[in-house]
Order: sequence, then structure tokens, then C-alpha cells
Amino acid sequence: MTPDEILAQFGPREAMEYDVVVVGGGPAGLSTAIRLKQLAAEKGGEINVCVLEKGSEPGAHILSGAVMDPKAITELFPNWKELGAPLHQPVTGDDLLVLSETGAQRTPDWLMPRNFHNEGCYVISLGAVTKWLGEQAEALGVEIFPGFTAAEVLYNEDGSVKGVATGNLGIGKDGEPTENFQIGMELHAKYTVFAEGARGHLGKQLIAKYQLDAGKDAQTFAIGIKELWEIPAEKAKPGLVVHTAGWPLGDDTFGGGFLYHLEGNKVTLGYVIGLDYQNPWMSPFEEMQRWKTHPAIKAHIEGGKRLGYGARALNNGTPQALPKTVFPGGALVGCDAGFLNAARIKGSHAAIKSGMLCAEAAFEAVVAGRQSDELTAFETGFKASWLHEELWTYRNFKNWFKKSPLMGKLMTGVEHWFLPKVGVSVPPWTIHNTTKDHTKLRPAAEMPKIAYPKPDGVITFDRLSSVFMSNTNHEENQPAHLTLKDASVPVKINLAKYAGPESRYCPAGVYEFVEKDGQDQLVINAQNCVHCKTCDIKDPTQNIVWVTPEGGGGPTYAGM
Repeated sequence: MTPDEILAQFGPREAMEYDVVVVGGGPAGLSTAIRLKQLAAEKGGEINVCVLEKGSEPGAHILSGAVMDPKAITELFPNWKELGAPLHQPVTGDDLLVLSETGAQRTPDWLMPRNFHNEGCYVISLGAVTKWLGEQAEALGVEIFPGFTAAEVLYNEDGSVKGVATGNLGIGKDGEPTENFQIGMELHAKYTVFAEGARGHLGKQLIAKYQLDAGKDAQTFAIGIKELWEIPAEKAKPGLVVHTAGWPLGDDTFGGGFLYHLEGNKVTLGYVIGLDYQNPWMSPFEEMQRWKTHPAIKAHIEGGKRLGYGARALNNGTPQALPKTVFPGGALVGCDAGFLNAARIKGSHAAIKSGMLCAEAAFEAVVAGRQSDELTAFETGFKASWLHEELWTYRNFKNWFKKSPLMGKLMTGVEHWFLPKVGVSVPPWTIHNTTKDHTKLRPAAEMPKIAYPKPDGVITFDRLSSVFMSNTNHEENQPAHLTLKDASVPVKINLAKYAGPESRYCPAGVYEFVEKDGQDQLVINAQNCVHCKTCDIKDPTQNIVWVTPEGGGGPTYAGM
């Protein structure tokens, strides 16, 4: 049955009314909800707010490095220390390493560009911070619905956003309702805020519907693959922040590694690769595993034990590519819009601040009796904020690297080391990019094959054992949430021309090509999906569309 047929037979859906509905219980969405409730308490009045979170609880799907700049959370909760926010480990040192295959050259402190300075920041688990934000939101009266996906945007007759509908439960693999079927619910709001993270399923639809990216640079993305380790006490260096450039990537691919020492003999480490890479033989997962074998990285984790694994696409975040963030009846915040500061390798402070700015605009509108119009005060507030100033200062970082890694390194030094030395804080030029990531993949026959070493099970691992550590689970009897516009394209085009890159760019082993009855076919192991969205971004034919699975499905990250 089609969704319309299901609605016709089992509808109408029950509807709930709110002043503001927030889609996504990450830092941006929870900060939006929290700030709305704070403003109601400060200025008097009542505002009804709910948050939909597709994970089993706030923080379950959150994955980030992470080093947090506390500027925004301090604005949201000036007393966050007294409230017990899990920012425990201050940064104690910064290492920026340029790796060759066996060597490492540390950048002297005096030569370190300003974007790699992390004084005053904290090494954190963003999942733990998000869970804490959820607790603060509930204490303020925000209604949080974990395990519920926002599957559909609802519209008023005038074309403005009316709210969202949650996904139906109990649909079998054949698309037919099972005995456990429950129809979804509608959540109506004066304003709906979308905070789904990078490449949001509904955010992507809204950008297209309202042409929010008209006249903007192309949005670009990267994939981040992360592990959490427990290491011997004698190796622990709490607060040390390490970033790497160079090996194992060549000069034609942007990427780099991170390794952060948490408290409690824990290390969080990972690798980020721009999704504009050209070689279809590349496997970001395998590149990350290979990177760990470098002596400068292996020295931190040897003798330790891997505790967790995960992956997530991230938005490269240049303000030149930031879409219009408001539309009739709603707004985009956090990485759903693209507020990340790639140069500083930070996004959580930007997500929190964008949510706060949106909340202030929405509160004013609701109090004034408005609804379903554009929250223009959000964009005005952003342009007047320190967040806009920060992103504008670092606006060229990613685009220089898209010209070449050498150009990126050179111009990062010019813009963020030399210019500040001579009193110029903001580069006077702007670099643009109009090329989307999926267009950059070259035919397999034109690119060199890459032979990756087998995992040793000690430092390096395979994908399936890694996915097991992400605690990923989906109800097996449901339609695949990784959908194809045309089922013939993966074999006819992707396999024939690009050697089946989806079998390599997916960090969870979701896609595999098999031969059956003498014919190649694509098998989609949707139950493995960690919701990273890489396939939705990198597929060269844009034939793969990620849609929401049943609520509560996906990874359940711990300590990530």
C-alpha cells in the first residue's frame, strides 16, 4: 500500500497542537526548545513546545569529535557548571601533525594558525552533553518524544508549513500493514523548527521546495568516522588535542585525523574525508583504519581497547553556502542549515547559538499572535551575532582546500596566521564553490585501485564488527529506509562505470553487490545503517534517497 492508501484506509491521523514543534533532539533542537521556555519564564506567559527525536533517547544518535567551545552553552546556561553539564576536561595542549607514511612533523606553537588553537575549550562526549540538554529541557517543561520520526512535512493551504507527521509503525517489508500497525500522528504548530543534523531528510525537501539555496554556493559535506578507546593509564594525557594532515591521503583528497584525550583514560579518535573525493576505489572506513597504524597515532592507543564506533556525515558549513534559513511557518537550525565551522573543527557551539537565535525570533512571533509567516528576525539576529562574525572570518577555509590541499595549507597560513599578525582579522576576499560532491567521482577505469591491508583485530577492524559496536538495531520487518529512485541504476551505471562505490563509501557495510543466477545485483542491508547519510550525498547518480525508518531504530551510541 502507498502512504496515501494507508492514510485513506486508516486515517485520519490524530493531531496535537503546539506553539512550536522542533524536529530533532540534538544540540540545536534542544537549545531552541530550552531558550523558548527560558524566554517564557523571563518575560511571562506560556509557550507549548515539543521535540521529536528519532533516536531511542536524546544523544543516542549524536556523533562528534568533540572539542567544544563553551561560549554558546554559557549563554544558554551561565551556571552550567553548577547544573552538572558534562564538560569536565579542559583542553591542555594542541598538536598539529603533518604525517608522511612513517614520520610526523609537529607544527611549532608559534606557527599554529588561530583556528587550531583550543585554549578555553573542553574535550567532551557530545552525546553526553546532548542527553544533559534533554534533561534540562524536560525540567523546563519541554515535551520530548524519543523514538518518533518526523516522516512528512505538513502544509497549510497557503503553502506554509503546518507541522509534521510521525512515521507509521508496523509496516511490513512488503509495504502492507501488519497486525502491529499504528498510524502516525500529526503535530501542528505555529512554527516548526527543523534540526535534523547534516543532510536532514525533511530539511533537504524544504530547501528544494522553497528554493532556499537559490544564489548560494553548493553545499558540500564530509564523512567523519570515529572510535572511542580506553587506553593504559600511563598513556593518558587528559586534555591533549591532536589533529593530523597528510598521510594516508594523497594530494588530491581533502581530509585529516583527530585524536582527543578525555578524562578517565579514554581517547576519542577519528578521520574526516571530504565527500568530493574523486577515486571510486577509495573507502573512507579503510582510510581511517590505515591511519591508526601510523606510529604517531598508534602510540596513543596501543595496549588499549576499542569501546565504540560510529560514523556521520558533516556539513562543511561555509556561510557562502548557507541557505536561507527561514520559510513560511518554519526554520532550519544547526547542521540542517549548515552552521558548522569547519576551520575550527567545531559545530556544537554554532548549533546551540543558532537554536537560541531562532527561539528568540519564534518567541517574539508567538507572543505577538503571529503564525506561519517567515521568522525574519532569526536571519537578522544571526547577521548581528558573534556566530556570523566567526563563520565569516573562516569562510574560505574549505574552499581553498577544494582547489588543492597545498593551496589550502598555504592560504590557511596566510588568512589565519599572517593576516592576524599584521592586524587584519577578516580576510578581504571571498572564495566560492559551485560544484556538488557527487559530481566529482571519476570513472573507475581512470583511477588507481587501492589495496587496503587486512584488519589485525587489535588496532584495525572490519566494518561489520565495528557496526556491532555502534549498537545499531532496526526492526527487520519494515521497508528499507534506503530507497532507490530507479532499481536498475546501481548495476547499470554505478557498478558498470564506477565499480560500485556504494560498497566502499558506506561505513556500515549496508551496500554490497552480489551475483545471482549470473546477474549482478545490489543488496541493501538496511539493518546495518548508522544513519550517517553518506549514501544520500555521495551517490554519483543521486539515485539513493535516505528516508526515516521506524522510530527508535539506528545506533545507540554510548560515550560518543
